[in-house]
Formats: sequence, C-alpha cells, structure tokens
Amino acid sequence: MTISAVNVRPVEAADHPTVERLWLMFRHDMADFQGGLPDPDGTYHGDRLRTALEGDDWTAYLFTSGDRPVGFAFVRAAAGPVRVLNSFFVVRGARRSGIGLRVVREVISRHPGPWRIAFQDANTAGVAFWRRVATEFAGEAWTEERLPVPNRPDVPPDVWISFTAAEN
Repeated sequence: MTISAVNVRPVEAADHPTVERLWLMFRHDMADFQGGLPDPDGTYHGDRLRTALEGDDWTAYLFTSGDRPVGFAFVRAAAGPVRVLNSFFVVRGARRSGIGLRVVREVISRHPGPWRIAFQDANTAGVAFWRRVATEFAGEAWTEERLPVPNRPDVPPDVWISFTAAEN
C-alpha cells in the first residue's frame, strides 16, 4: 500500500478503541528495547495510555491515511513550560515512507516552544530519526542526555533530546 497523504488530528472518544489497538502494537515494538511481557490478558500496562487519552494537559493525536490508522503521538505538558513527546508510533507498513517525519513536524508545530523527547540507544532507527527531528527544528541548538528510567533499574537509561520549536 502506497501512502501519499496523512492526516494528523486530535483523538476523539470514538477513536479510543483504535488507539488502544495501536498502543498494543507500540508496546510490543518497545519490548525489543525495554523488555517486558504482556499482562495475563494479553495487553500491556495501559496507565500511560489512559492518562494520555483522559489526562489534563495531555494531547493525543491519531495519524490516518484515508480511513486507515497509521500511528499516534501523545504530548504531555502540552500547555506547560516544556512539552514532552511521551509516545510516538507509526505502524510498520507506513515506516520508511516519510510519514513519521511529516506527522512529527505537524505535532511539534502545533505546540511551539521547548520540547523533550526520549528514546532508547538500542533503537538505532529511532536514534537517527530523533536527532534529525531535533536538527530540523533547532539546527545545532539541541542537547542530548541519558537519564535513568524511573522505577526501571533493569533497563538502560533513556536518551533525552531537548530543543525549542519556534512559532511558525
């Protein structure tokens, strides 16, 4: 399937089942870098998902191509002093098509100001992608640091990129 157009829109209540299924795919992919098995019912811990969909100062976005879901992004502290791209996912069938860069540009542009984005060193495609995003938005004016994952001494530290996205 060739993907030519993609839509980025805030998640609505009717989208919750779709985003929940995408979340399972995301968490399954993340297990390659963070470990973890599904819960006994076959799902992955959904506290962050529920918070992203219902929490104050969170904005959840759904990415679609036509009537097909192709990913999501969860922005924490959307109105705060520093926005955090808490979760970002593009389905495997849409990866390496330029969709990820297009949608992340749109999400970040909707919330100008300081940003922080975490990823894992072992996710080599993610490392290159997020460094490219930071450079596109901030040139050389971005930083990168490694911080321990809270309550997860069993996993390597997350890499955090920080930059500021200017208003358009």
